[in-house]
Amino acid sequence: MRSSLSVIGFDQQHELIKSMIDNVERVIRGKRETIRTAMIGLLTGGHVLLEDVPGVGKTMLARALAQTVSCTLKRIQFTPDLLPSDIMGVSIYNQKLQDFQFRPGPIMANFVLADEINRTSPKTQAALLEAMEEQHVTVDGVTYELPKPFILMATQNPIEHEGTFMLPEAQLDRFMLKLTLGYPDMDAEMDMLEMTARKHPIETLRPIISKEELLELQKRVREIHVDRSLLEYIIQLAQLSREHPAVLLGASPRAAAALMKAAQAKAMMADRAYVIPDDVKAMVKPVWGHRLIVKSDARARGKDQEAILDELLQRVPVPNFRQAVGEGR
Repeated sequence: MRSSLSVIGFDQQHELIKSMIDNVERVIRGKRETIRTAMIGLLTGGHVLLEDVPGVGKTMLARALAQTVSCTLKRIQFTPDLLPSDIMGVSIYNQKLQDFQFRPGPIMANFVLADEINRTSPKTQAALLEAMEEQHVTVDGVTYELPKPFILMATQNPIEHEGTFMLPEAQLDRFMLKLTLGYPDMDAEMDMLEMTARKHPIETLRPIISKEELLELQKRVREIHVDRSLLEYIIQLAQLSREHPAVLLGASPRAAAALMKAAQAKAMMADRAYVIPDDVKAMVKPVWGHRLIVKSDARARGKDQEAILDELLQRVPVPNFRQAVGEGR
């Protein structure tokens, strides 16, 4: 693990990100594109929702991403009886000090793995809203800042509905990305069985970068140039999603900002200092797919989020993009 990113030039950060992806791929085989997309969550400081059937590696992917960075990781197993205080922490009276002392909960970590997040009650889910958006929590009227970076990675099973609760729209909108893994192909599954025959690779995974290096990468992502024409393109897509006849709830301003940030990270991963239209188009579905709420009659006709987003991308003309000033940075 390198000691400081400050000594790494812009021409070297591409190799550093590649090393992070390679590290995660030691655990999750045959899903490089999904890992690359999940890495955008790390580079932007965005929260990631992993939704798929049991046993395909959702939790392993979240753990591998967290262990690639030398940061604190806490796991919360969400259950129907989980309380907000079990996540945020609680103030306990100390008789010796004659005062209340705050005992922080597992939310006080750089990476928080919320396993099966949809198994807890709406009241407990709502306790995450402040942390996800504002990077702090309030307990007994006192506000506590969360460590930086702070990234929530959540998993849920879309098939089993007994004993689960739908995530509220306000919480879905706070997840930058929603990803699925799917089943591995035969070669990837063979690799997985051979690797885990003696020891699971997650047990020997080592961090590639430090917390400070990740924060520096996140800062550099924000410096990636986005041409004004691409900002207008994002806004046009967002406005059209709100006006679509099959959509009950379209992309919010927060969703538009998330798409811009994801496109910036996509550009940096491609070793560019500026965003191109393809960066925006590639990130629309992972960033907006879980945010659009489709009307029930449209769903009955077979319309889903992906089909609507495809339609939006076809309807909104791609701007005549001119390479931004500073391309050679």
